[in-house]
Amino acid sequence: MSVQAMFYVNEINHRATNSPADVNVEVKMNAAFGDYLQDLPEGNGDWSKWTPQGELSMTITNRAAIDEFEIGGVYRPTFEKAD
Repeated sequence: MSVQAMFYVNEINHRATNSPADVNVEVKMNAAFGDYLQDLPEGNGDWSKWTPQGELSMTITNRAAIDEFEIGGVYRPTFEKAD
């Protein structure tokens, strides 16, 4: 079984690196609810019946992956147990 949540990006922090070719970005997210889901009819029901609460923080060093995130954007991380 897997659980799918919905989180919005509230911070994108670019960090200095030793090489101009390298990237290091921290993306911080919080559980999406209310206005963040107004255009998404499925809501957050997979993991929270009412007001969800949660925080995620990722450090990303892949430039292509960083470009996929934007402030205020809503994303669906999927959690499944690794065997």
